[in-house]
Amino acid sequence: MSAWKQKRFWQQADAVPVDGGFAVHLDGRAIKTPAKAALVLPTKPMAEAIAAEWDAQDGVVDPLSMPVTRSANAAIDKVGPQHREVADLLVAYGDSDLLCYRAEAPQELVDRQQAAWDPALDWAAATLGARLSPRVGVIHAAQPPEALAALSARVHEKTAFQLAAFHDLVSLSGSLVLGFAAALGWRDADDLWDRSRVDERWQQEKWGKDEDEEALVHVRKAAFLHAKQFHDMC
Repeated sequence: MSAWKQKRFWQQADAVPVDGGFAVHLDGRAIKTPAKAALVLPTKPMAEAIAAEWDAQDGVVDPLSMPVTRSANAAIDKVGPQHREVADLLVAYGDSDLLCYRAEAPQELVDRQQAAWDPALDWAAATLGARLSPRVGVIHAAQPPEALAALSARVHEKTAFQLAAFHDLVSLSGSLVLGFAAALGWRDADDLWDRSRVDERWQQEKWGKDEDEEALVHVRKAAFLHAKQFHDMC
């Protein structure tokens, strides 16, 4: 038997100021999260985006067509209650950051990595106070504790909403540095996504594209771009 699906029952969705931020009302009734918490958003643009998603529903409600709503729910129900754990998970990316593990050969790939990744590491040193060191090969080598401490402080100070978006920026790119670069607008999100895919693009040029893999990459890039937009809304 198919699962029950919610159908549209409201005429209008509105962003409404409330104590602590903004809510979304359906015909005057406040939306709650899946865990039955109050859906209180930090900014009006986020509330308006969520209201627009609910207004766009026609017939059966499709959660997959409501990315801002889903991200806000995750921030409240999942990230908020375990903020420290999520932040620690993301800080760990800094000690094994994608940008720091370089190929020994061929020289063309070495040059591509250097061109795409060195400017990001330089930006992190200047802007975040964290100089991460590249190394050749895939064997882990710890980064300077003072650099990781600087990055950790910045991650832990993020709100639950920011951290929900930041989680996807980091995990999808594989890089804490690129996550910060996206969040702080060092380069646009498309550029940063391309920097995270240097190795994959090299492999494609040598061995050709895999259609299934390309479809998955398309989904992941869309999620990365959404995470950037959601972080900006915070």
